Amino acid sequence: MSKNFFKIIRAGINSTFQDLGRDNLYHIGIPFSGAMDNRNYLFANKLTGNDHNHPAIEFAYLGPHLKYYGEKLNVAITGDVTFKIKKGDNSIDGECYQTFILENNDELDIISTNKSVYGYLTISGKFDLKFQWSSCSTNIKANIGSNNGEKLSDNQKINVKKINQNFVNKKLNYINTKIENIRVIKGTNFDYFSKEGKKIFFNNEFKVSKLSDRMGMRLEGKKIENIVDTNIRSEGLIKGVIQVPADGNPIIMLSDHGTIGGYPKIGVVISADYDKLVQLTPGSRVKFQEVDLNSAENLFKLYELETQNLISQI
Repeated sequence: MSKNFFKIIRAGINSTFQDLGRDNLYHIGIPFSGAMDNRNYLFANKLTGNDHNHPAIEFAYLGPHLKYYGEKLNVAITGDVTFKIKKGDNSIDGECYQTFILENNDELDIISTNKSVYGYLTISGKFDLKFQWSSCSTNIKANIGSNNGEKLSDNQKINVKKINQNFVNKKLNYINTKIENIRVIKGTNFDYFSKEGKKIFFNNEFKVSKLSDRMGMRLEGKKIENIVDTNIRSEGLIKGVIQVPADGNPIIMLSDHGTIGGYPKIGVVISADYDKLVQLTPGSRVKFQEVDLNSAENLFKLYELETQNLISQI
């Protein structure tokens, strides 16, 4: 029995264990899953001295309220998040992108994300988790991953092992920015859509629907007309692909997406914009901007370079 553990007082809306996900399982219908916002996930692990693929708690909107029992450990939270650290009768406002110490009987109350969706919690130790296909990432729609493939729940206990005793305070000066123009490359069924439909896709605003989760983001706007067929023979999907069903409203496939689908694909969100895309809250307005494949590759290289430069500052 572990002497170091968290007791979950409140689990939050959608709190799960995530890492970088699982590779090369599309052929059996298993997507990558993993952290939705890869950059903020990597920052959190670097702050607490972990390797880049260390399990973290990902939460959405209302985060977990945890009580800690055991030896002191370092903790970090990334994202645009409001949280408090409770030490006895004292309540301290927490700061994102900066480590802080939790000691026996301290509480961590992650109140909310601010004008964003996802935040990340890491510790200078290891959550005691079972891995599936070399990953802890939880896909609750398929019951895959740690915690029996389920979200965290109230009154649950999370054991901690192998605490890293390096308590050097670390901080990163970073501000999350919003994105309005989502850059895309043309999809494999781009020519299924009318000239007017393509014009609407690239020139009109779309609103992020409430019907969005880790599996996909539904958008609402002027109908994108299909002039060939609103259904195709099911074929492989990738993260970021934009399908358009018969109602003409785009759906963007996200980290827990199904691996095949039968709706025509008008475009694919470039990898450089994915982390910011997933942080768009319901009601946000977005527009799509076309780029070619070569530009998409260069933009991703720049985004990766910027991420590594920021990590090196920690």
